Amino acid sequence: MTHPASKFACIAIDPAVANRFRATGLDDRGKPLHRMTAPADFAFPCRVCLQYARAGEDVLLGSYDLPKPQSVYWTPSPIFVHAEPCTPYAGTNEIAEIVRRNAIVSVRAYDADGMCLYDLGQVSEGAAVDAPLARAMADERTSFVNIHTARPGCLLCRVESLTEAA
Repeated sequence: MTHPASKFACIAIDPAVANRFRATGLDDRGKPLHRMTAPADFAFPCRVCLQYARAGEDVLLGSYDLPKPQSVYWTPSPIFVHAEPCTPYAGTNEIAEIVRRNAIVSVRAYDADGMCLYDLGQVSEGAAVDAPLARAMADERTSFVNIHTARPGCLLCRVESLTEAA
């Protein structure tokens, strides 16, 4: 589904991170990864392709050191990646499947110094994230947005304007 308000990109994790996880069996905290098999479609959201694992697909679960923000708001996050290489997400002006299908997400906006813009933060259903995301992205203070699962707080993806996307 196309986001109507501004040009943006959902940024997946660097595929090199997933490749390192697969090669070493260790996460960013040096802990062993958990290998799991999806019991049904849409069970585990991969942070590389930004799609859910399908029933029977194996995923790896581990701790990931977020590249942004690099401030007092930095935090690691548990993430899933497909156990086998997948095609990295490259969509623009569309909200990734793992955000849309998530029951409840948290939109967290940050400025150029990585400081959280509390007044732009909002929780919504994944299917209804358009308005909170557009509001955060339209604010001139916003450098980027991280979208997390609202209940456990796991990073789903980063969102940047196309003019700032890395």
